[in-house]
Amino acid sequence: MSKGHSIVAAGHELTVSAAAEILADGGNAFDAGVAAVCMAFVAEAVFCSPGGGGFLMARQAGSHKVKLFDFFVETPLKRRKADEVSFFPIEANFGPATQEFHIGLGSSATPGMAPGLFAMHEALGRLPMKRLVEPAVEAARKGFPLTAFQAYLFTVIAPILQESEGTRAIFAPDGKLLEAGDTFRNEGLAETLSWLAEDGARLFTDGDVGRAIAAQSRDRGGHLTMEDLTRYRAELREPLLWRYGKATVALNPPPSAGGALIAFGLAYLEALAASGEAIDARALHAAMAATNEARARHGEGLAERLAGGVLAEEIRKAARHPQAYRGTTHISVIDGDGNAASVSLSNGEGNGFIVGQHGFMLNNMLGEEDLCEHDNWREGVRLSSMMAPTIIMEPDGTVTALGTGGSNRIRTAILQVTVNLLVHGMRVEDAVTAPRIHVERDGTTSFEPGLLEDMETALRALGEKARAWPAQNLFFGGVHAARWHEKRGVEGAGDPRRQGTARTV
Repeated sequence: MSKGHSIVAAGHELTVSAAAEILADGGNAFDAGVAAVCMAFVAEAVFCSPGGGGFLMARQAGSHKVKLFDFFVETPLKRRKADEVSFFPIEANFGPATQEFHIGLGSSATPGMAPGLFAMHEALGRLPMKRLVEPAVEAARKGFPLTAFQAYLFTVIAPILQESEGTRAIFAPDGKLLEAGDTFRNEGLAETLSWLAEDGARLFTDGDVGRAIAAQSRDRGGHLTMEDLTRYRAELREPLLWRYGKATVALNPPPSAGGALIAFGLAYLEALAASGEAIDARALHAAMAATNEARARHGEGLAERLAGGVLAEEIRKAARHPQAYRGTTHISVIDGDGNAASVSLSNGEGNGFIVGQHGFMLNNMLGEEDLCEHDNWREGVRLSSMMAPTIIMEPDGTVTALGTGGSNRIRTAILQVTVNLLVHGMRVEDAVTAPRIHVERDGTTSFEPGLLEDMETALRALGEKARAWPAQNLFFGGVHAARWHEKRGVEGAGDPRRQGTARTV
């Protein structure tokens, strides 16, 4: 481990730089997290925006006290008639795989990002909000060279970024999508972030931005109203705490689904280990398949049944008889005192329309297959999510913050990195870069190159259910992880699958 004082890991060099700047200026991990979130709106615009939502898992220094700030999106309070709603499909092209999403104003749920940022800041922050937005405002105004990875992401969701005049003005200003090396700037977003620091969360409720959101929704086929925006509240929740070996893993609790699914996978692997099985790629494949089955059987009740111990025998039986063979980003910060911020953010892929002149799209969460179908959502409820910002606390005082994007691959990516750290004793960088697998509910198994030969052979034997990827890919998530120990120092890694980076401060 490096002997630096603080560690940051995130999905873009500018995101990391914003956090590092705030840490160097005397801010704590939570200040740095807020600054990094604001920069991610600018530098990682495909994954997040002020029009989306997310979660912060926060561990305060000197204790095992962990809290979860839930500022994820909510369904609108009232559904408009189908013939009044703008809602239509597009296809995202990942290369070896495609995925259908729905966009339009009718795909947008109530955003929670602004209330969430201020809830985090009020409870845990140290520096003024005006200081925290400065790096993002400067980057958005001056612009910066687009990386090859960000340019690739533009091509993945090109139909969204070219859907409307507003999106084209930002992402394709000369009639074609910006490419690697081109200067990307967003002056509208710079102004919005400056106003946000001055006006607070009310800018997005009954302020200028909130009114623009409601007017756009009313006029262009959305569900959202001023009442949706003004009634939204960030929630403070108790994490789902799960013991794995001697470590405590703090996971995202219900109504989110990701934390419970990771806990089930960890419990399954422990049962396998207790029966003498090696925790290798085969074991992970079996755990993922068993987790899919548990998700189908127990649904939203999985976390409660896990916590109550009623699934223990089911897990043991499953382990004795194993089965045969969307846009999100994450920020991890641990400061020199041991405060840890694990923040996951998402805008879905965006709804294809810029809010007024404010430089951002609302989310398209009502069009996410993993969250809900357009005609099958309940009014006025917090949506479930696969996002799972995680903090691991070990008996010797080691603290690790990690999380990832990747739609329904979030749970499998975090499960594998956690196992690499706690079972195989890997360094953070090795744990993050190790090859991954993912098992879908229909049994389709995707896997990256680099697995042991016999394990790859076993997976290929699945025939048409096997999908071998030619190289590591953002499909398998982007785990950005930071690890801290008071005496041994810090280490971290940004996932190369999403061009992540880490920095010691």
